[in-house]
Amino acid sequence: MSTDGSDITRARRIVVKVGSALVVDAQAGAPDRAWLAAFAADAARLRARGQQVLVVSSGAVALGRRRLGLSRRKLTLPEKQAAAAAGQSLLMRAWEEAFEPHGVAVAQVLMTRDDTEVRRRWLNGRATIETLLSLGVVPVVNENDTVVTEEIRYGDNDRLAARVAQMIAADALVLLSDIDGLYTADPRRDPSATRLDRISEITPAIDAMAGGANAGAGVGTGGMATKIAAARIARAAGCATIITLGRRPQPLQAIEDGASATVIEASLSAAAAYKGWIAGSLSPQGALVVDDGAAGALSRGKSLLAAGVRAVEGRFGKGDAVLVRSQDGRELGRGLVRYDAADAEKILGLRSDAIEAALGYTAGPMIHADDLAMA
Repeated sequence: MSTDGSDITRARRIVVKVGSALVVDAQAGAPDRAWLAAFAADAARLRARGQQVLVVSSGAVALGRRRLGLSRRKLTLPEKQAAAAAGQSLLMRAWEEAFEPHGVAVAQVLMTRDDTEVRRRWLNGRATIETLLSLGVVPVVNENDTVVTEEIRYGDNDRLAARVAQMIAADALVLLSDIDGLYTADPRRDPSATRLDRISEITPAIDAMAGGANAGAGVGTGGMATKIAAARIARAAGCATIITLGRRPQPLQAIEDGASATVIEASLSAAAAYKGWIAGSLSPQGALVVDDGAAGALSRGKSLLAAGVRAVEGRFGKGDAVLVRSQDGRELGRGLVRYDAADAEKILGLRSDAIEAALGYTAGPMIHADDLAMA
């Protein structure tokens, strides 16, 4: 057994990547409603005990190509985009029907690589997903194949799932596959191959296993190599990755019960990884000078409110990293600002309930505590 279940039970937020082979009945070319219903019951069980679940789901192209009567040959990019457009509504309908008996609403979130790499869009995407989760909704994320081009697309939902896990500071990323983990060799060809139950570090040897004998393991456009690439992203973000067999009625329950899987441990906590990224990986584009009251609040883990900001320096945009300084010039920390420099100037010293009247909108505090790394 590869896990005692704690990798799932301890997770506050869980991202589950579900591939086309699980969502779509290949023979019928239609949603596999029995599997989807069982999975929804599994996810609803976690939600009932206070955990948040987000699904990254493939399947739109597979469903859409049948609706459009496209053959099994390899699709051109425009045909694939058309199939995605036609199939996305079918995919969402299938997820809605699966969760409906549990009184759980689902919401479609379509993303491109820019949404997880451009900070302004990253912040907007995170805010939307955070709101959905707070409302008890299960977000269903997919790559926006209808508009994305080859140059800017992920091409597989394993890495998209890892970026989403990074975005929302998830504790566990579950990659459902057609194999129950990473093996030392292809178990379908080598009976002596053994599964790696737990991996504490992704070494060149692990990469070689994923790109060699295990390369074809996994469904859709991914494979084991993309799963290890996804795990590397998640691990650096403080998120554990679990690769396990998806063709089970309730795969999350199976993990809790100790079913075979490969667990790739996080390098540190999600919060610590995120704060470290802000503190050390981003170049500040400006600064906010705060009064003593705000400085004291920040030291107690509070958000930076506009009321406590006394000066704005530099030309920064929403989502940029900025320094936070005291009035005597000390650097207090670094954070991701929620307003551009021009709007920040307009709301200096304002109470939170006065921001919308001044700007016509509100994005909350100047810097949220979650987005602030103290010096």
